[in-house]
Amino acid sequence: MSKRKYVVFTLLVNGIIPWALYVWLSDYMTSLAALSIATLVPLVDNLAYLAKNSKLDAFGSLMLFTFVLTLVLVGLGGSEKILLIRESMITGSVGLVFLGSLIFHRPLMFHLAKRFIGNPDFEGNWKYGYFRSVMRLMTLMWGIILLAEAAVRATLVFRLTTAQFLALSNLVLYGFIGIAIAWTVIYRRHSAKRLNEIKRNAEPAGIPA
Repeated sequence: MSKRKYVVFTLLVNGIIPWALYVWLSDYMTSLAALSIATLVPLVDNLAYLAKNSKLDAFGSLMLFTFVLTLVLVGLGGSEKILLIRESMITGSVGLVFLGSLIFHRPLMFHLAKRFIGNPDFEGNWKYGYFRSVMRLMTLMWGIILLAEAAVRATLVFRLTTAQFLALSNLVLYGFIGIAIAWTVIYRRHSAKRLNEIKRNAEPAGIPA
């Protein structure tokens, strides 16, 4: 399977198919039951990956975490306001996961990038201090942006009517995600050029690139 097909397959199995399944099943059963069934898709994919590679997949585990968290929030129920900020509670929690991963040897963004970039030299880049800084900065920025999105939407819930919030909610969500993606694309291009320069300069000194 080519890398592009592999990325599309991963996104389908861990994201699009579960949500589509949830939306479809919601017409025939309770939201809790539909979500429980939809969560089985990324769960099975994670178990298959674990059996094959003897370790969990970062992206699949992150998606599974969001589904399980959603399942818990749906099960808890709550007031209309709580239900409206449920998605922001999820993005906020994911933001905390990004920030929390900074205390580990390799942050979450490294594992996510490794899964999708597929560059055979990617693992070896970790020996360069600049590359480590790039991965940590990307992880930090995504964590901050997701937390900011959650904070803004949570604030809007209690300041706007339900109709007003529903009209603006997706704009806020996609706006923050769009900013995060645009910044990542631009910064990655810049950092990739800088990393290549560092590698070239390191070669004459006897440091393997």
